[in-house]
Amino acid sequence: METTRRQFMASSAAATAGMLLAQGAAAQTGERSTNRPNIVLMFADDAGYGDLSCYGHPTIHTPNLDQLAGEGARFTSFYANPACTPARAALLTGRYPVRPGGVAGVIGPDSANGLPAEEITIATALKGEGYRTKCVGKWHLGHAEEEFMPTSHGFDEYFGLLYSNDMIRPWVNTDRPLELYRDTEPIEHPVDQYTLTTRYTEEAVRFIHDNADESFFLYLPYTMPHLPLATAEQFRGQSRAGLYGDVIEALDWSAGEVMNALREAGVADNTLVIWLSDNGPWINMPDRMLQEGPDGLVNKPWHAGSPGPFRDAKGTTYEGGVRVPAIVWWSDEVPAGRIIQEPANSMDLFTTILRACGADVPDDRPIDGNDLLPLLRGDTEDSPSQIYHYFRNHQLQAVRKGPWKLQLVTGEPELFHLDRDYMERFNVAQDYPDKVEELRALMEETAEETGATLP
Repeated sequence: METTRRQFMASSAAATAGMLLAQGAAAQTGERSTNRPNIVLMFADDAGYGDLSCYGHPTIHTPNLDQLAGEGARFTSFYANPACTPARAALLTGRYPVRPGGVAGVIGPDSANGLPAEEITIATALKGEGYRTKCVGKWHLGHAEEEFMPTSHGFDEYFGLLYSNDMIRPWVNTDRPLELYRDTEPIEHPVDQYTLTTRYTEEAVRFIHDNADESFFLYLPYTMPHLPLATAEQFRGQSRAGLYGDVIEALDWSAGEVMNALREAGVADNTLVIWLSDNGPWINMPDRMLQEGPDGLVNKPWHAGSPGPFRDAKGTTYEGGVRVPAIVWWSDEVPAGRIIQEPANSMDLFTTILRACGADVPDDRPIDGNDLLPLLRGDTEDSPSQIYHYFRNHQLQAVRKGPWKLQLVTGEPELFHLDRDYMERFNVAQDYPDKVEELRALMEETAEETGATLP
């Protein structure tokens, strides 16, 4: 396996060197692509802020993602929703999922609801601009009706699981089987979870090569590292961080394969690549997850990632549940090695991607995401996302404005200055009553406008 990895890294380095030479030649002749960019959006499931080596993990090695960050931008204050379904709704629509038409709660295998057909996703907007579109991986935005399926939301093709990989017995009380889908038809049951990441990667690479002559949008929402953990044999036992490390390093391998495919297809320089997680790690997993599952799948308390230096985990609106790793790479557009400390969030990617592709941002509904292109390009150091609201289900629990965060979930106001106290250890609400009232008024206004409730 170590030989295979060395060979892979050597081939990756050679491909990168060739790419840089091509970029240099283009710069000397004054050439610059005027084509609409392709979009590759990779979305990990339950990966924590501290799970990548470029975010400080001491024993998990992620050389491909580290390279992406080194050649592009890495965010240190990037936010997502604290749970699976609403995180996907917010990402793809640019809207708080609590809004009418959104999906604020987690969809289960027997749920009847889903993302309505009238919602505009990134795929819907780009398909309208002539893009080829494909979703590979976990959908989790509804499946009870065909109108909820990926192919009804702008995707020409779909391959993956319709919801989380733990939504089978004994972890979830359901009689619906977990099935692998192609477009709208199930093609595998029971699902071989051990090969999901490698099969997703093969589908993604094939799509890139098949559409190299067209503008395309590839959405790659991985199933992993959501429990139960599973990975292909070539990755097992390779990480000093155990099985969880093996799974993360497999995702890193996948990102490397996607980048290699872009380079081999000759489209890397004209592709905007984004990698992020949907929420924080599941270190607070319930006891039901510690039962032994089918096909040798076993969960242990340590089969979860790291929130880094932040408080709490998935399912909460403390920083450990919502602050996630996020990397943006775009040759010649995003300066290499850029570290962005200003806050941004997953909804911003909707507006950013549409603007990058020359597509219109819908004006017939509230769009909560902002355009990050000036920030990514270094044209400004100020983020357009100076105010961010933290929702859990239909409840608005917290708000961040600049460095200040007001959290109401405990019943008593908790006020944190995140620049000075990013671990949320010191509640300074009594010291700054005016700031508490200012932020509380923001929350009340937003709750009324979106239809949310307050704690």
